[in-house]
Formats: sequence, structure tokens, C-alpha cells
Amino acid sequence: MVRNITIRLIGVALGFLITPTTSAWAATKFSLDPSHTSVGFSIRHMLISTVRGSFSGVAGEIVYDPDDPTRSWVRVEIDAASIDTGNKDRDNHLKGPDFFDVANYPKITFESTKVEKRGDNWVAYGQLTIKGVTREIAIPFRLNGPINDPWGNLRIGVEAETITLNRQDFGISWNQVLDAGGLAVGNEVSVYISAEATAQTQ
Repeated sequence: MVRNITIRLIGVALGFLITPTTSAWAATKFSLDPSHTSVGFSIRHMLISTVRGSFSGVAGEIVYDPDDPTRSWVRVEIDAASIDTGNKDRDNHLKGPDFFDVANYPKITFESTKVEKRGDNWVAYGQLTIKGVTREIAIPFRLNGPINDPWGNLRIGVEAETITLNRQDFGISWNQVLDAGGLAVGNEVSVYISAEATAQTQ
């Protein structure tokens, strides 16, 4: 449901709470922690309300190099069938051919092509694929950490909250015209990402 990215989603996807003082962990690869990662969205319904939902099935990797951000990258895969808006009938409709068509397009993916520092925050540019349609997008994000958790694992947090996608750009065009005019489902989707990732062990 989702071209213009201005994800208020996932990584997947960032300022520092703790800034590394050395490059000892430069270009470290992190794996997303599914139990602490979600991609959420909101969309207007019948012009008068907002429906919110999320995807729980999120996996992926982040490589972060504090000395050379251009060497950083992110790859995220979302299980489209994990969509949850709190209403079973609506969720089943969203999983069907009118929307995500999960039987034929089970995965939503994002793979970065460039990561750059912008002030205190970051932007990941890359290819977002939904329902078999791929578009170039930009995801502004904050990176929190790194920190060491109580079990000695190195962790980072990723937050992205200012992404707006047009679902029509990805072939998700189902709608209904209201009697008073206007459409039942908005085209612009606000997406947000909140994620934790743990450094992979060698």
C-alpha cells in the first residue's frame, strides 16, 4: 500500500545515543531482531478516519561502517501475510488480489543502493518492491546506539518516521467511490519503522 518517501515500516531501518569513539567495529553486520522490530503504517479511510496496521514478519541485515557511511547498507524482507490491522476480515481483504495478493507476491523487500549522512541523521536510498513492482525510494532515519545489552551483544536501533508512499505506484489501486464523492481508501500511506538489530558473531 504504498513513491514519495518523506516511513513515519519495519529498517527496516536513524542520530546516535552513543557515538563510537573507535573504529574497532567498523563495517559490522547486524541482524534484525524480529521480536523488537516492526513496520507500521496508517492510511485514511472514507475521508474521516485513519486505519493503522503493522507487519510483524520482518527480517534483514544492516551493515554499518562509522568511519565510511557510504560502505553501509541495509536489506529487509517483510512477510506480506503478516499484516495486522486488528480486523480479520479487513486483513484477509488486504492479503487478497485487490491489495497485496500475498499468494503471488509473498514478500515485500527493500535493498539499499546508497546510505549517506545528513546532519545528525541518515538517509538510505534503495529499491522497494511491493506486489512485483520496484520503485526507487529514500528513507530518512535515525540510528540509535550502539549499546551492549545485558548478555554482551552489540545492538543498534533504527527509527524511521517520515515516509509517505503512494500505493498506486505499486499497483495497489483498489477503491470505492463514496456516495458523497471521494474515495473509501486513501492513496497516501504513512509508514514508520522501529527496529533493533544485533551484531552477528564471527
